[in-house]
This record gives sequence, structure tokens and C-alpha cells, in this order.
Amino acid sequence: MTETLNVKPEFKKKSIRSYVIRGGRITVGQKNAFDSYWGQYGVSLFDGLLDTETAFARPAPVVLEIGFGMGDSLFAMAESEADKNFIGIEVHPPGVGCLINNAGKAGLTNLKVYMADAIDVLDDCIADGSLDRFQLYFPDPWHKKKHNKRRIVQPAFVEKIKTKLKVGGLIHMATDWNPYAEHMMEVLTLVEGIKNLAGDYQYSPRPDFRPVTKFEKRGERLGHGVWDLMFEKTA
Repeated sequence: MTETLNVKPEFKKKSIRSYVIRGGRITVGQKNAFDSYWGQYGVSLFDGLLDTETAFARPAPVVLEIGFGMGDSLFAMAESEADKNFIGIEVHPPGVGCLINNAGKAGLTNLKVYMADAIDVLDDCIADGSLDRFQLYFPDPWHKKKHNKRRIVQPAFVEKIKTKLKVGGLIHMATDWNPYAEHMMEVLTLVEGIKNLAGDYQYSPRPDFRPVTKFEKRGERLGHGVWDLMFEKTA
């Protein structure tokens, strides 16, 4: 059973986006999750700069993930790494509803969610030097060459992420599309002030903190590869 979507993502007007806002249907359960849990987990783009210690009622390392999909892996990480505060950004309401529903039922207190354009959130809400880890898992690869400009991983984007990280902070990306993995590697390698933890132009093994998703397991059965990239901010 579904209900017409009446919850919309927040964003400022721009010419090029790295995502498409899909017209969608939201299940009754997901809609109910907004009614029950958005007040606890939701944060608005238009609230401005986020004071994480106030928002989470404690000081703790901060992990930010862009594009968490249906939220399964972000939920698992927030649950298993209770010593960290997690911020998720996603534009698709069904995924947001699913995540906050699971988080609410589990009683998580270390999660906040933006349903908004990620670049807008980075610009307006995330303080420079405030993040301990940044995550981008399986972003849209925009396969066609004419659409490559829509890929979120571009030099200006990585520079922006670097600015938001503390020195010693981690950039972790993963993709199952080899041409995009190569693109990510090239972009990350050319940005000054970050270093590849696996060595120059080397991919990293999947770290223990990143869960294997159902999507990834299905891909592995079909013989698809997954490439993890881990870079540390050095200056």
C-alpha cells in the first residue's frame, strides 16, 4: 500500500546536479516514520550551521555520508559505532523514511539526517575542520560521457570535502563501476593535502566499518567488482 509523496527535499537553485529527483511513492510506513521520527532525526538545510555538540548532546567524532540510499549501511554503522556521531544526506524521501524508521525503532541517538542537496548542506551547515570521516558509497556513475559533468566526484567537490575534514580525517569512497573508480582515483590523487592510504593509485581493501550491502552481495555473485578508495587529510 502506498501514499502520494508529500515530503520534499530542500535545495537551492542550481544548474547542474549530481542526482535526479525521482518522482516517487512513499509507503505508509515510511510516511509514518516522518510523522514519528523526523522531529528527532531530521535537520533542515535552512537552519544554517550545525553545532554538532549541541545537536547530538555530546562531543564525539563526526562521520558524514552523502547519498545513503535506503540507509541500511548507514544504520548499521551508526548502530555498531555508537562512539561516533553520524550525519546522513539523501534527497529521496523513501530512503530517508526507511532510515529514520529503523533508527527510531532501534532507539539510536547518534544520527541526524538532512533531506537536502548535499552541496548546499556542505556549504551552509557543515563547519570547516569539523568532520572525522566522509563517506560516499556507490554514487550515480553517470555512464554516458556527455553526463560525466554530473558526477559528484570532481576536483572542486573533493576540495570542499577536504576543507570540512579535520587534519587526519578520512575520505572513503566506494563504487562498483570501474571507469568511475578510475575517475575517483585520478581526481583524489591530484588534490593536494590528502594522501592515499593504500599507496599511489592503489585501491584499499574494504574497511571493517563499511558493511557489505545487499546490492554489493548481488553484484559479487554476478562477478562485479567493488573498488574502495581511502584518503587521509594531511594538511
